[in-house]
Amino acid sequence: MCGRYAASRSPEDLAGIFEIEKWEAQESLEPDYNVAPTKEVHAVLDRPVKDADDPRPVRQLRTLKWGLVPSWSKTPEGGARMINARAETVHEKPSYRRAFSTRRCILPADGYYEWVTGKQERELEVEGKKKRPRKQPYFVTPADGSVFAMAGLYEFWRDRTLPDDHPRAWWVTCSVITTEAETDPLAVSPADGPRSLAEIHPRMPLMLTPDRWDAWLDPARTDVEDLRALLAPPPPGLMRAYPVTTAVSNVRNNGPELLKELAAPEEGTLF
Repeated sequence: MCGRYAASRSPEDLAGIFEIEKWEAQESLEPDYNVAPTKEVHAVLDRPVKDADDPRPVRQLRTLKWGLVPSWSKTPEGGARMINARAETVHEKPSYRRAFSTRRCILPADGYYEWVTGKQERELEVEGKKKRPRKQPYFVTPADGSVFAMAGLYEFWRDRTLPDDHPRAWWVTCSVITTEAETDPLAVSPADGPRSLAEIHPRMPLMLTPDRWDAWLDPARTDVEDLRALLAPPPPGLMRAYPVTTAVSNVRNNGPELLKELAAPEEGTLF
């Protein structure tokens, strides 16, 4: 799954990477090294500009709330739970299938965090000596330092308790699509730690390689099987993973120090 990630690139950088045609300064976000569900995140999407004379889709950088609220939902409370959509079933699940057809986006990230229960902690848990074993967080990121372009969906939800002209009358929310984690060796792996992404967690965000960006974002593409073909996992061996401070486990902590690579897992969390 993907429940926490880092996104530190500026709107200017993202505009260059994704060939953005339109973004509003007031929607710019500060670097976030501990992105959690319900936070606002940057999203790249192709969509006609509201009230524009030209109906063509325009590549935009928008700010969305992480945690998808289906358009038919009576309340937005469930959004915090709908942060991930499985690639294998996204086309058929009622909460996601309409967005999958016409409202797809890319959620730019530096990488994502995943937690691993260390061998010593697992043994204590099995022996009944510890109910809540410590977990070592790992940061997973492209080995070449490029952007981690996560496949995503977005949806509009209307709050019927508010008037049309209220600034919060419409919510725009999103979800990250996940796939099975790679079992192939990592491009770079820690000396004491997992050798593949599957050893960290069985699921991972689906990373779109640049050759798929345009097709994924194109709202004119609505054929389900055509779209499902775009959800094939990227080539193996593109990622590296390394241990980071357990401070990232607290969502209140934020800053570039969370991405600092540790020489080894923290004591008590050894893999």
